[in-house]
Amino acid sequence: MPNAPTPLKPLRFGDLEIGFPVVQAALSGYSDSPMRTLARRHGASYALCEVMLDKFLVNIKLRNKTRHLLHISPEEHPVGGQLMGADPEDFGPAARRLSDAGFDVIDINFGCPVKKVLGRCRGGFHLSQPDVALEIVQRVRDAVPADKPVTVKMRRGVDDTAESRDKFFTIFDRAFEIGIAGVTVHGRTVSQKYVGPSRWEFLRELKQHAGDRVVLGSGDLFDAQSCLDMIAYTGVDGVTVARGAIGNPWIFQQVAELAAGRPLPDPPSLHEQREVIAEHYRLAEQLYGDERCVPGMRKFAIKYAQLHPEHLAVRADFVSVKRAGEWRSLLDRWYADDLPGVHPAVDEPNPLATPTPALVAT
Repeated sequence: MPNAPTPLKPLRFGDLEIGFPVVQAALSGYSDSPMRTLARRHGASYALCEVMLDKFLVNIKLRNKTRHLLHISPEEHPVGGQLMGADPEDFGPAARRLSDAGFDVIDINFGCPVKKVLGRCRGGFHLSQPDVALEIVQRVRDAVPADKPVTVKMRRGVDDTAESRDKFFTIFDRAFEIGIAGVTVHGRTVSQKYVGPSRWEFLRELKQHAGDRVVLGSGDLFDAQSCLDMIAYTGVDGVTVARGAIGNPWIFQQVAELAAGRPLPDPPSLHEQREVIAEHYRLAEQLYGDERCVPGMRKFAIKYAQLHPEHLAVRADFVSVKRAGEWRSLLDRWYADDLPGVHPAVDEPNPLATPTPALVAT
């Protein structure tokens, strides 16, 4: 029997109302316009584009090979554009480029833990140098219209030393003084990358410190219940679903059902999956062209395959696709019968040992 619903406050960034506080995170190589559009159609109130480099944005000339980067479909709004880079001077012009392209929120990435990124003094590297990080925040805030929200993505620190913790809180507090509208915090350190559990206890402590300042949580959100567990346990104002949303836009609808006190919906049937995969392909083909969309869709198909009861065989076939016609033949082969789907396996369960009450939006 489902738990009784409990009020869940809508998410806001300044004067911009987002709505239901479970949103799609920025995902490098994934969260393009087709993925964001499908997330919005399935209940995500907001989504972020894949992170873009400041220097690239400053110098980009929109051609057939690059126009997808700043493409926003009408149904995506509100939508966020995420920036990453090394030189503070490049952030202002890059932020203006994102703003002029129509992104409703400008997000600054101080959280990426990838070795190549850190080696170029980008992403999570900035958590080690508060003065530079805060100069970046100031330049972005000054560059875009005053009514356009600026947000920041962080991890809980470079590592677990006291010095790293102090630098985190310096950046966090002073960024709000500069005028940001919210911060998303991943519960792992930069040095952890994606190894080991996300520390939700830190998010709980941080939200108590933040008071009414907007904090979103991130990390280990691979199923609908985990999203609600994080909000209930930590008190954060919302959560961003990252890897858990790849090939599974239904997760947002599932969270909403649980939040309303209803049971977890059955996983989408094979015909429901086929319809969404085909639409994802159509949107990608429209944006990238019939040849370029096939290799890009392969990485999504691998994730969609997890919802099929014969996922290993389906995945293997998707990996082998090289032409558009083969893609459609695969859908006809594996999704012809409207059989029940399965929920994706959760390899990294959320850190809570006991379940928490369901929540509901107000």
